[in-house]
Amino acid sequence: MRPDIHPTYRPVVYQDRTTGDAFLTRSTATSRDTIEWSDGETYPLIRVDTTAWSHPFWTGQTRVLDSAGQVEKFRRRYGTR
Repeated sequence: MRPDIHPTYRPVVYQDRTTGDAFLTRSTATSRDTIEWSDGETYPLIRVDTTAWSHPFWTGQTRVLDSAGQVEKFRRRYGTR
């Protein structure tokens, strides 16, 4: 392999903006923000809008957003309940 063509793969912390939950993983993502983790080390901090802690599918709070009765129209047309 050619040297110096791959990005640095290192530990980073991802934090959910909604819940504040965070987890440590490895990534090539970069950030100017840092956070001190429970092991005493400082890691780059990547803030994300949605993780498994806040996504409606994983939290069990899914809902169908129906604009102008489109779901009922589909159900009448194709006979599904």
